[in-house]
Amino acid sequence: MAIYALGDRIPEIHETAYIHPEATIIGSAIIGPDASVWPHAVVRADDNIISVGEGSSIQDGAVLHCTPELATIVGSFVTVGHLAHLEGCRVLDHALIGSGSVVLHDAVIGEHALVGAAALVPGGVEVPRCAMALGVPARIREDAVPAGHADTNVATYIRRGRQFSAELRRID
Repeated sequence: MAIYALGDRIPEIHETAYIHPEATIIGSAIIGPDASVWPHAVVRADDNIISVGEGSSIQDGAVLHCTPELATIVGSFVTVGHLAHLEGCRVLDHALIGSGSVVLHDAVIGEHALVGAAALVPGGVEVPRCAMALGVPARIREDAVPAGHADTNVATYIRRGRQFSAELRRID
């Protein structure tokens, strides 16, 4: 795995987190317990903090970045789908960020909310708790998602991270 300090910015990775060997983590990144960062995902905390909470998964090819003014905060039990891009935003607990979606500066994704695949949540937009954000730019449908909608996915990725920690081996 590629884990880098950048000057005095040093990643903090919980001992139970799973970081795939082909993921990249740079700078002031904080990866919580049972969190996972999958192949080709990049967590580049060069200008500010990026925090990934307990049980959250940053899936293949996702990019998490920050700005000098804005940290990127991913709460607990969040799924960040394949190829998603988060920058300078907050994603609250139990949310799901769909594959290929983009969440930008100062956006807030509420608890149990869902950002649909390939959606764009522009800067400053708030997606309320249990709402769904779909499209480019995202349109919000309030109370469209039941609380706990992503729990099975979260549990699967926690199990998968533990399995990969124990069983993954390179054979070439």
